[in-house]
Amino acid sequence: MLLAVAAGFALYAVSPPHDVWWLAPVAFAGFALVVLGRRARAGFGYGLLFGFAFMLPLLGWLQDFLSAQFGPWPWLGVAAVEALFFGLAGAGMARVSRLAAAPVWMAAVFVVAESLRSSVPFGGFPWGRLAFTQATGALLPLASLGGAVFVTFAVALIGAAVAQFVARLRERSGLVAPVATALVPVLAGLAALPTIGTEPDAGTARVAVIQGNAPDIGLDLLYEDDVLHDNHMRAADRFADDVRAGRVPRPDLVVLPEQVGSWGPAKYDPELSRIAAEIGVPMLVGGLGVDEDGQLRNKIVQWDPVTGPGGEYHKQHLVPFAETIPMRPVARLVSPFVDRFERDMVPGRRPGVLDAGPARVGLGMCYDVAYDDVFTGATREGATLLAVPTNNAWYGHSEMSYQQLAMSRLRAVEHGRAVVVAATSGVSAIVRPDGTVAQQTGQFVAQNVVGEVPLRSSGTPATWLGNAPLWVLVALGVGALAFTLRRRSRDV
Repeated sequence: MLLAVAAGFALYAVSPPHDVWWLAPVAFAGFALVVLGRRARAGFGYGLLFGFAFMLPLLGWLQDFLSAQFGPWPWLGVAAVEALFFGLAGAGMARVSRLAAAPVWMAAVFVVAESLRSSVPFGGFPWGRLAFTQATGALLPLASLGGAVFVTFAVALIGAAVAQFVARLRERSGLVAPVATALVPVLAGLAALPTIGTEPDAGTARVAVIQGNAPDIGLDLLYEDDVLHDNHMRAADRFADDVRAGRVPRPDLVVLPEQVGSWGPAKYDPELSRIAAEIGVPMLVGGLGVDEDGQLRNKIVQWDPVTGPGGEYHKQHLVPFAETIPMRPVARLVSPFVDRFERDMVPGRRPGVLDAGPARVGLGMCYDVAYDDVFTGATREGATLLAVPTNNAWYGHSEMSYQQLAMSRLRAVEHGRAVVVAATSGVSAIVRPDGTVAQQTGQFVAQNVVGEVPLRSSGTPATWLGNAPLWVLVALGVGALAFTLRRRSRDV
């Protein structure tokens, strides 16, 4: 039990913003060692402990956000629900750990549990995927081959192989196979490193990010839409002044964060139109909007310097109990958004690709970046640059923004695109196609960023394969579990 808890906390300790990618497989090895050779029921219990010890500190930003009004219950509740999926992973890993080539099946079973956690309930909660611990290091290039799921599998495979090696040390035999298994993902990642493209095969673009800042007031920010708008208009005004004075080169496009605007069907915002005209380039601006049919959406609007508001992207993955609220009478006990939004937002159904200057920008908003389909769809639709407008001001000076930035870094490598992160209060960043951060802001400061980014049209295997690696690994994991059930019934 102590090892399971220690392994879970260790996995949190090596998660962003901590840059120790190589310790994530070691932490996972502690979990795999605990469940190795156990019964499924014991594996579930140890997995529950591991998951809770990992998710509770990882989601500490929920406590920063909600504790003043709701106490620790939302934080504890979400961590407990997520820990159940780690319990399922532990049960499945224990069952397949007696098979030949056990590390392969254990890693595949973990992928199955992680994919379930990312899908259910209420659309899932992919925060804390193993892949997101690998924003740097030898395993990151694997994202370009098979996406985030491939990186998760690699971390779990190494960890399970290390666990098997430790277990076999007592017998002093059979040590070669686990060592070889642990080395394969590392060598594959190093071999894939030269294939990561960074050259601007579709030109370049100078991008400006406007971070206007927000007051660090947690829940009280809920009704301060005007403050977010005004702060960002002032920051954009200062940027326009710098461009006119020649202190900053004129960009090709400007990206503003999520929830800067608040619009009706006409999207009337004279101040934003004036600033766009003064800078003289297209702007991408996030905001809440009511459509002509009365539907409420979280959207990004393309703002032309001459014609004003144009194309839109609608956020595809809405945050449960915030942007979409199941079980409203119960949700009222744990969510302030029940009173803020009388009706649910409506999710987008199409990939977001908007033309802005020389770039075709693929868009994902905040929570979207945790899901594999958003940028896969946008890149397949011809995006040459990716952007993540977000509002993280709710969560104070927590690790949440850095956890989200790590996801953007993995997406950059996954699709071979530069990624622009525009946050209301930080962390905003410009990420190169190889996942390295070219520029980055601090938290709770008004700070604009301008940088030259490569535009790329060539695809990666991960982009074109899409969900295929996931389904292959799920088939392996489910097949291994089915085999253990069949063998048990045959033995009986």
